[in-house]
Amino acid sequence: MTRKVAVVGMGHVGATVAHYLVAGGFVDDLALFDTNEAKVQADALDLRDAMANLPYHTNLTVNDESQLRDCDVVVSALGKSKLVDTPDHDRFAEFKFTRTQVPLVAKMLVDNGFHGKLVDVTNPCDVITSMYQKLTGLPKEHVMGTGTLLDSARMRARVGEALKVDSRSVVGFNLGEHGNSQFTAWSTVRVLGKPVTELAKERGLKLSELEERARQGGYLVYQGKKYTNYGVATAAVRLTNALLNDARTEMPVSNYREEYGTYLSYPAVVGRDGVVEQLHLDLTPEEEAKLATSATYIKERLKKEEERANQLAQAE
Repeated sequence: MTRKVAVVGMGHVGATVAHYLVAGGFVDDLALFDTNEAKVQADALDLRDAMANLPYHTNLTVNDESQLRDCDVVVSALGKSKLVDTPDHDRFAEFKFTRTQVPLVAKMLVDNGFHGKLVDVTNPCDVITSMYQKLTGLPKEHVMGTGTLLDSARMRARVGEALKVDSRSVVGFNLGEHGNSQFTAWSTVRVLGKPVTELAKERGLKLSELEERARQGGYLVYQGKKYTNYGVATAAVRLTNALLNDARTEMPVSNYREEYGTYLSYPAVVGRDGVVEQLHLDLTPEEEAKLATSATYIKERLKKEEERANQLAQAE
């Protein structure tokens, strides 16, 4: 069976996603899309040159909308990261750009009969994922965002560093918004089978400091090179592979939670049919309150931005 993926938006993140898919031999057909024709054509040429030294072949197309009809997965990576160059690194700063582009992409998907799974990387992730679902009419379980899959990885990396173990030996989740209202659910975090709360007491670690370092991870990367790409692209490819392979893997992705009335990050089982099962964690009362606060923040920010957009439209 042919594995076919499209990447929309070939900036730093989209190009890294495309390279990872090609270098890993994860797809047979890869459709690339970007409004900058010269850039996306150059990326395609560069990737074809790379294949001469790879053990895999991938068929590439550029800005061919007809390819969308039978794509298994579309990855939305469009954005304008320089808008996030603010003291609080608020991902909602990108919304002034992405809210105008996402409807165009959604229309392109609908007009070309796309009926696969949609993976959103575009910020603000939870709000944009919700927009894509509403605009495309795809089932909620078929539209998901990378969400805190990246933030959880950052948390695991910081905990691993502090305890001097491989980050893959750390399990646990950051929940809520892929943004400033997210939090680490420390009750879910285990290191080599032991609760991290116990290990922190034994070794004098301050979990609040580790949580803040994880939350600020993206901004620290951005400060150094004015964009982020490797971490989030890897999260997007991991999620894409889970969909392609019917992996049925537990992941903290942005998925629609009926009890909160919004998309937010919470562990779900991901397979070929998208979110095939939503999990329920035994959180502490404090963590439950933080999750509810994050959900409210997402909904209120979306409402505020929609009202602002309507005001601007009326003014014009």
